[in-house]
Amino acid sequence: MQTFVLLLWTGALLGYGSCENTSLEELAAVVSNFGYDLYRVRSRESPAANVLLSPLSVATALSALSLGAEQRTEGSIHRALYYDLISKPDIHSTYKGLLASVTAPEKNLKSASRIVFERKLRIKASFVAPLEKSYGTRPRILTGNNHLDLQEINNWVQARMKGKIARSTREMPSGISILLLGVAYFKGQWVTKFDSRKTSLDDFHLDEERTVKVPMMSDPKAILRYGLDSDLNCKIAQLPLTGSMSIIFFLPLKVTQNLTIIEESLTSEFIHDIDRELKTVQAVLTIPKLKLSYEGELTKSVQELKLQSLFDSPDFSKITGKPIKLTQVEHRNGFEWNEDGAGTTPSPGLQPAHLTFSLDYHLNQPFIFVLRDTDTGALLFIGKILDPRGT
Repeated sequence: MQTFVLLLWTGALLGYGSCENTSLEELAAVVSNFGYDLYRVRSRESPAANVLLSPLSVATALSALSLGAEQRTEGSIHRALYYDLISKPDIHSTYKGLLASVTAPEKNLKSASRIVFERKLRIKASFVAPLEKSYGTRPRILTGNNHLDLQEINNWVQARMKGKIARSTREMPSGISILLLGVAYFKGQWVTKFDSRKTSLDDFHLDEERTVKVPMMSDPKAILRYGLDSDLNCKIAQLPLTGSMSIIFFLPLKVTQNLTIIEESLTSEFIHDIDRELKTVQAVLTIPKLKLSYEGELTKSVQELKLQSLFDSPDFSKITGKPIKLTQVEHRNGFEWNEDGAGTTPSPGLQPAHLTFSLDYHLNQPFIFVLRDTDTGALLFIGKILDPRGT
């Protein structure tokens, strides 16, 4: 029987207004809630496959695009990003601060977004200047030569991600009016590294009947933050990463359990509450080594987030005098962790609670993880891992 039972609840979004650092934290909270929405849609579309997203890069592209939208279209984007729920004297300058915070060198996160327009489009300077000022990017106008356009986009991704994401071999889609591209890469560094000599091939249970062998890292005396959520029937653990980052794992009590009930609970407020409630414990920990990537379209997923109007008849007259519309949303990302870490011993400040039983936390069956920036609360990556091999 577990000692720590967390009865977690979803607080009101506007509760973030009580924080001292309201602007960055409020913006991080609402943009993250867009991210959880996007993840849920994507997970429903791929019920039997891994899902790996860096929603921040997609939210950034949409937020940047809203600079060129007139009131009706801007309102649609802002509602999807939950901007209507916060005070917003200058959302875009605050976003600049958020991006600077979460992509600081010590965070190990690379994130970038870009807006690509149809060929021969005349873009207003009044759109380009604030785009560059707040989002650090310039729009790209297609040449119409698919080979050259793909090469240029690949070169941009390589430059922004420092070569960590493979070049795309997919063909440029035809009929592009506006293409949004979000890219991200993260390789985590644990605060306490794993002993590579203790990594071994072990069972990962895909379901009740099928198991596969995967490299599992282990630490028999891991210090982590832990809780049992009786409503969601899952064990929650949080491991610290360098750069004020952390990963929260959601592990169902049974391998047969549907992950949907956990997914439906994910909000910035829920994660905020978890972060306050988890208890520091010592546990026997096993966790699969992970190296995953994703490249594909999120067009359909974005349409489902009450943004269909962007694809039909939006008003982007702040960008150009010609009628244009969103036609495609692309996402590329890479994510990995291995034994690497900053030190061999836990932080002196982490004093585990004394338990009367041995606590095990084995990520040896399907789980969900959330990578979070602890400075701002921003959701940076989210994954549903049904098979750590990536197949």
